[in-house]
Amino acid sequence: MDAGVVVIVVVAIVGGVVYDVVKQHYKHKKQQAEINPGKYDNEIQALKDRVSALEAIVTDKSYQLKNEIDKLK
Repeated sequence: MDAGVVVIVVVAIVGGVVYDVVKQHYKHKKQQAEINPGKYDNEIQALKDRVSALEAIVTDKSYQLKNEIDKLK
């Protein structure tokens, strides 16, 4: 048997196995998402609340004034 044919067969087999593994991985991931649809909802909301609080602090005029005074020192 020619070496080129052997390489093609091996690559085809390895490619098929990799494809099946990736397909199973995404299938499992999809099943987990269906089981826990709101798993990250609370964490996302907490992060949004923290960002809002930080935005309020940074846009506060007294905070900006303090930074300008600190720059002058």
